[in-house]
Amino acid sequence: MSRLRVGVDIGGTFTDFAILDEETGRIRALKYPSNRTRPASSVLGGLQAALVAQGATAEEIIYFSHGTTLAVNTILEYNGARTALLVTQGFRDILYIGRHRLPDVFNFFTAMPAPLVRRAHVVEIAERTLADGSVALPVDRAAIAAAVESLRAFGVEAVAVGFLHSYRNGANEREAARLLAELAPDLYVSLSSEIWPQMREYERTLIGVMNAYVGRRMETYFGDLQTSLADSLGVRATLLSTKSNGGVMTASEAARRPTETLMSGPAAGAIGAAFVAKAAGFSKIVTLDMGGTSTDVSIIEDEPRYSTENHVGNFPVIMPAVDVTSIGAGGGSVAWIDDFGVLKVGPRSAGARPGPACYGHGGTEATLTDAFVCLGIVQPGELADGRVTIDKSLADAAVGALAEGLGRQPEAVAEDILRIATSHIYSALVPLLARKGVDYADYVLLPFGGAGPMHGLLAARDIGFRKVLVPANPGVLCATGALVADVRRDLVRTLHIQIRDESRDEVVNASRAAFEALEREGGAWLEAQNLAYTRHRFHRIIEMRYHGQSFEISVPVAPGDLDGDDSRLAAAFRKEYAVIYGQADRGFPIEVRDVRSVAIGETPKPALETLSAAASDFDLSAATVERDIFHDGRGQTARFIPRAAIGLGQNIAGPAVITQYDTTTFVPSGYTARVDRFGNLIAEADDGAR
Repeated sequence: MSRLRVGVDIGGTFTDFAILDEETGRIRALKYPSNRTRPASSVLGGLQAALVAQGATAEEIIYFSHGTTLAVNTILEYNGARTALLVTQGFRDILYIGRHRLPDVFNFFTAMPAPLVRRAHVVEIAERTLADGSVALPVDRAAIAAAVESLRAFGVEAVAVGFLHSYRNGANEREAARLLAELAPDLYVSLSSEIWPQMREYERTLIGVMNAYVGRRMETYFGDLQTSLADSLGVRATLLSTKSNGGVMTASEAARRPTETLMSGPAAGAIGAAFVAKAAGFSKIVTLDMGGTSTDVSIIEDEPRYSTENHVGNFPVIMPAVDVTSIGAGGGSVAWIDDFGVLKVGPRSAGARPGPACYGHGGTEATLTDAFVCLGIVQPGELADGRVTIDKSLADAAVGALAEGLGRQPEAVAEDILRIATSHIYSALVPLLARKGVDYADYVLLPFGGAGPMHGLLAARDIGFRKVLVPANPGVLCATGALVADVRRDLVRTLHIQIRDESRDEVVNASRAAFEALEREGGAWLEAQNLAYTRHRFHRIIEMRYHGQSFEISVPVAPGDLDGDDSRLAAAFRKEYAVIYGQADRGFPIEVRDVRSVAIGETPKPALETLSAAASDFDLSAATVERDIFHDGRGQTARFIPRAAIGLGQNIAGPAVITQYDTTTFVPSGYTARVDRFGNLIAEADDGAR
């Protein structure tokens, strides 16, 4: 009997499956249409189809992890539960005031984003916890009862509690939750001090609101999926969910803390990219995840970088997440002509429906995908087992309408669409890498997603990446990331103390005690997940700043930094500060704001399938078809090759189109591609190329 690992990524158009056989290391990819009204049915239908195709049974599944965009889409689309917010008296407008920032700083009449909770549903409670954590005024039962009575009239389904200074002491929030459970047990209750107990009242309260807003829907979804997998298919493996921080947790835990899953899709892609790149011998990677709507970028140096400055729509998310930046157009980005007769691409997207014109779902506007079809790079026919059908006549008609408006040939306009999309990526990616201190000459570009391999080498050629790594299954790399992610939990405690000359060990002692408490909590959490680990480890981070600054930087704590007095900790801060800002002031006082610990339970990692010199099922020349394409301003001949036909030691010079189940890879002139022993496609710039 095989031992199967299943990774699933639920997207807007397709639900992607990566199924790994631990015995062979082979990953099989499957794309199955997503059902937005009941996402669990997409998982069930796709898994059933995958098991049939593999000749396997549900009893062979020993690991099942998945990611979903349900929580983030609920917030973006403002269709979550009707939510109320309990706040400390005097703080009713906390969600409206936020950080006093206008979306457009040059327009005083700009519309402010609507909060997730209406002002009428924000209830002030006469309670107060002081800044030192002492309770000056406890929660009164009568006040909570009155709040419940008023919220009943509004039909409220969920309640978030965000009291002042609860990051120091959450006793009043817990008492409010106890009373709510007694007086209104049907309400979903979320406490800011339990979700993320960090100083910054607005961001902490907002996290609690987001959790309440999506909580009931996610609880229902996870319950539905878990029951359906067990009862309908007989899956006995623990259901896991991917997290924004690149880890996984049990579905039951995710139902209680759904905000930790908000950015799990892009995070899983970065984890999958890091895994396949490390196996291939590459440690420095820039990923290019190109889907239908946008292109996401992350930077990997052995593991992905992390950030606490992420956004979901209009809302800041202070919880740590894999640092992913959305920078440009996607495969569904619409091409159009502005009022001055200039061709533009995006930001509007054709979306999942109607999608690109060539899909035949009713779309008539030309998209980036239609341009590739018009140029002959993407061929007509069925993709993903016939779940998508490419119609070239529809793409030609859509691009032709633009060409007529511009008075140019359709092929020339189609290539202009590609160039404009590439310029969007170039103009955003190059400054982004500069801001993050990345010299792309030292990095390998790793494109993935449905459109990433199709466009990735064009972007690499313009930017100057000399090496590009296309994974074996790039269209389902997010699902692959779900297969290999570790179990992770971020924990935080606010200290807010200053390093003082007269007390050289105060910060060190307080930080050490905080880390020890967080690691006891993190270790207990890892054990409670009841999963198999190869080992536990903890990553320590201190948030520090110069006195008077508004925001802090993350300083990794190395062994020995908390030994002796605080001089080593101060030196570590100045070193990190100088890396970011170019200089550091040795005489200015330093503050420690927060300590963070990342509890990591390392999961057993599968071995990937390796190819032999005789891996090709048939001769390369026999599998190759030559077709005409339009590329670099002229018609020319390109080789079309099934990826499975490329064995070790074979070089593919551009222009070439490499086809496979889940995507198409375009190798332009100036690059030569080969396959490594893991089945990755590695393209390198020819001598003399940029």
